Amino acid sequence: MLSILKSGAVSGISGFIIEVEVDIARGMPAFTIVGLPDTAIKESRERVRTAVINSGHTFPQSRLTINLSPASIPKEGAGFDLPIAVALMAHVNELAIDPLKEHLIVGELGLNGEVKPVPGILPLAIAARDHGLKGIIVPEKNAREAAAISAVEVVPVSHLNEILDLLHGAAPRRFVASDTSEPPRRHPDFSDVKGHEQAKRAIEVAAAGGHNLLMIGSPGSGKTMLARRIPSVLPLLEEEERIETTKIFSVAGLLTGEGLVIERPFRSPHHTLSDVALAGGGVPPRPGEISLAHNGVLFLDEFPEFKKNALEVLRQPLEDGEITISRAVQTVKFPSSFMLVASMNPCPCGYLFDRKHPCTCTPLAIQKYQHKISGPLLDRIDIAVIVNSVPYEDLRRKGGGESSAAIRERVEKGRAIQRERFRGRPYFVNARMAPSDIEKFCVLTTAAEGLLKAAIEKMGISTRGYAKLLKVSRTIADLAAAEKIDTPHIAEAIQYYNRSVFNQ
Repeated sequence: MLSILKSGAVSGISGFIIEVEVDIARGMPAFTIVGLPDTAIKESRERVRTAVINSGHTFPQSRLTINLSPASIPKEGAGFDLPIAVALMAHVNELAIDPLKEHLIVGELGLNGEVKPVPGILPLAIAARDHGLKGIIVPEKNAREAAAISAVEVVPVSHLNEILDLLHGAAPRRFVASDTSEPPRRHPDFSDVKGHEQAKRAIEVAAAGGHNLLMIGSPGSGKTMLARRIPSVLPLLEEEERIETTKIFSVAGLLTGEGLVIERPFRSPHHTLSDVALAGGGVPPRPGEISLAHNGVLFLDEFPEFKKNALEVLRQPLEDGEITISRAVQTVKFPSSFMLVASMNPCPCGYLFDRKHPCTCTPLAIQKYQHKISGPLLDRIDIAVIVNSVPYEDLRRKGGGESSAAIRERVEKGRAIQRERFRGRPYFVNARMAPSDIEKFCVLTTAAEGLLKAAIEKMGISTRGYAKLLKVSRTIADLAAAEKIDTPHIAEAIQYYNRSVFNQ
């Protein structure tokens, strides 16, 4: 007897359909799984056998052959447990599997028959929709995630016996997402920050245009405090961004039963992390921190303390918005379009720019420390700002600073202008502008042209630096609701140019 059910597997962040072919034949009892399964799939023989028996059913004493088709694609994970068990139970109970043939079935089995959640459900729901399937049968805890794709019917199951009810013809228990309201903001607020007006303005410009930001200052000056408040001024994810961001978190197994990710990710890895942890990789390849920060913020505190090899990995995704992981058996691409926020001391002792403490470093030590950040990587940072310690008068001033809500309102207005400007393009912010769009949208007044020319000639700005200046200037003009880039916008962008900051 041959039964064929549909399940799915994930490569990168894309799902694809796998046919689970279950053949039950006469002969000595055996249980064989073929089709390039990994260790977790091979172990499903014991999980499925025990789960079927402990659910009160007879396990077939026959020659069982399971083929995962197409056989040429490597498969991994425990999500094939459920479709295998369904086919076996249908055979034992002499039930037709026709009611489930138009559903994608995925789930891990516990030894008591419980259906446990698996990663990668959202890409599989998208694959089911694109394949024209009627619905997807998923573990109860994955239902909210799958329900983000409204075009497919989501049938949650918590125990193996619920599948048997479906085979008997019972109406499926459909899942309907109930809460779609905006979540409360959980991030610290800028109203707690006293002083740092220049740094807060730089953060506002960076947040509005999606620009990479470097904060340089002495220890304890407030760089990390400012960085951790950046998510509070960022707008919520757009619909397309929510789907893509959630797919990454789903594949990484970081969703805990909720639906789509709505808030922009904020990732802050420690400087001791490995190259693979930052870029992604492993077998099978998994997204790293730069992909988990997609459409959000990647904060690298103590920037020069990261391994040089790890930092150089950032160059391609900062430019292309994606990273390619190549292994012997497969090559996958992960989206990595993030806003890089980094902080560092200006020298080994940390007090080069400090107004209160004298620097004790030699010029050679300062140069060696700053050169831990390579020129090509530094060239990919749009905005750099010095964060000095706050004067006593500001610390003792009654009341806080401007709230995150007020800053976020201006940021959202700036992003609304960009969203309209880039309608139909694969990006939403000025930082991702293509060269042709820079020429089209970065129109300068005559006075601004003269200032930009003088700055490039005097400061030796590279071609990439020229493009960065125009992009930042365009964002500053957007915040001012100006159609053309004028002298004040260019002047502020030059002030943020990273080489000029280091040369102070």
